[in-house]
Amino acid sequence: MSTFFSETVWLCLAVTAALGGLVLCKFKMSPGQVGKKVFCLAGFCGGACLLSLSLFWGVILFSLSCFLVYIYLSGQELLPVDQKAVLITGGDSGIGHALCKYLDHLGFTVFAGVLNEKGSGAEELRRTCSKRLSVLQMDITDPQQIKDAYSEVVKKVQNRGLWAVVNNAGVLGLPADGELIPMTGYKRCMAVNFFGAVEVTKAFLPLLRKAKGRLVNISSMAASLSCHLPDIVGSSEMWDKLEKDMLDHLPPDVLEDYGQDYILEQRNFVSLAHKFSSPDVCPVLQDVQRAISAKRPFALYTAGSGSYLSLCFVSCSPAGIADYVSKKICQTKSCFEKSMPRALSMPNWKNKAT
Repeated sequence: MSTFFSETVWLCLAVTAALGGLVLCKFKMSPGQVGKKVFCLAGFCGGACLLSLSLFWGVILFSLSCFLVYIYLSGQELLPVDQKAVLITGGDSGIGHALCKYLDHLGFTVFAGVLNEKGSGAEELRRTCSKRLSVLQMDITDPQQIKDAYSEVVKKVQNRGLWAVVNNAGVLGLPADGELIPMTGYKRCMAVNFFGAVEVTKAFLPLLRKAKGRLVNISSMAASLSCHLPDIVGSSEMWDKLEKDMLDHLPPDVLEDYGQDYILEQRNFVSLAHKFSSPDVCPVLQDVQRAISAKRPFALYTAGSGSYLSLCFVSCSPAGIADYVSKKICQTKSCFEKSMPRALSMPNWKNKAT
């Protein structure tokens, strides 16, 4: 019996070694940080099994974990590009602009939807990218422009269809307290970030079905995390217009409660966002590439260090604790704890008691 048990253990060890070798091979071929995260997780779980269980069952469970990791990493292998066609909205600037260049460099046929086809961003794409890239005038809040863009894409892809549609275009507006933002700001946000993305998706779904392709939606972390004054940084002229629009629409009592100094100070968050945010968008570009090209893509990608842990913390923590921690982190970084609405910083300045 002991001889049989010993032979079984050695057989399990041999199987584990073989599976471990396969996992290492897949790990070396896996893109970006995906393989590292999973490999470390598998090693941790396997080590825990070996330490907490008997040698026999520890080896069995570790072998099983190696097998599952091998299947997982196999699904993360990237499909060949083969000039697959991809539509990207919001290609004028930012992540959308960088993504158009990145996918063009990888060999994709890129359709770059832009807000202004004669703008500097569109001209740069034409100048620096290959002839595979086409710039399309596509304000995603304009149904006619979406239809025209669809017609242009159909002419070029014909029966191939579209391999992917990347809904990247998005706006938010001036970072400020919710009460201060005019309704036009909320409506503009919904028109672009929600209804625009839905309309683009509905228009191009027939082409996605032809290619059995993929839909990728890019969202801010603010969609899941409660962030203090989140924003999408724009031009100085844009902030001037938004600031004026906000002040012009504020009722006198609200303006008095917050104070104009406090309201104007919120714009400082824009410069602070530049200071504390990373200029490197490569993690986002690589995650979009995986979403487009992986054999079995994830339902959700969280680009950047610490982003996934942040989402886990918010999901598992009570809302009050998550909001408190988020607020403290933002205040520590941006020094917003020194800025308060007039009615809160001077509670007795105005007696509203009746």
